[in-house]
Amino acid sequence: MKEISGLPWNDILGQLNQSGFVRVHHLLSREECEELSSQYSTASLYRNVISMERYRFGRGEYKYFAYPLPQQIARIRTDMYPPLSRLANQWMQALGITLSYPEKHATFLDQCHDAGQARPTPLILKYEEGGYNTLHQDLYGEIYFPFQVVILLTAPGRDHEGGELVFVEQLPRAQSKATVIAPHQGDAVIFTTHFRPVMGGRGWYRSKMKHGVSPVTRGTRYACGVIFHDAT
Repeated sequence: MKEISGLPWNDILGQLNQSGFVRVHHLLSREECEELSSQYSTASLYRNVISMERYRFGRGEYKYFAYPLPQQIARIRTDMYPPLSRLANQWMQALGITLSYPEKHATFLDQCHDAGQARPTPLILKYEEGGYNTLHQDLYGEIYFPFQVVILLTAPGRDHEGGELVFVEQLPRAQSKATVIAPHQGDAVIFTTHFRPVMGGRGWYRSKMKHGVSPVTRGTRYACGVIFHDAT
């Protein structure tokens, strides 16, 4: 894994602030990606398995990791949180929301647990041919962090075709705006969990965003989602 503290955070936060999402190239190595995807069938690593079709979330399956999390996932949660929390607090101030995120992820998790949100939310997702994920937001409770991360564990063109990330932003008094991102294996995409601040004619407003996955047309696609808050 790349050293997270050494990432170009000024550029990352600038793009995240501007568009609500940003791609970080090659955060995980091919070996790390393959290690995570190869453990998909290891039942002891997970607390719950979700069939997307059962809940009309799409077509595919995902599993929530149990504590303790895999080392790479735990590091991403711990090390990415501090710079992201600074931008999160800027967003709250811009929107006039009386909410402040602590500097350390452990302190934030304590707040989640005090509110009855104690179940880990990082997950691994599997899509086979025809699989997709409908547009959604990952909130899981009253307390949530405004950013999350998805990491592609398989290689487009080799392991699968299709399965691009889709972001849709609801613009006030206008049509929705869609953006499609095709990450490479090991790439991480950081994006807003719920909304982002946008300056309008009457000041700052909340621009809501949802995300999903386009249909996989060949092969099997694995991805890992890193969500910073815990669930009820």
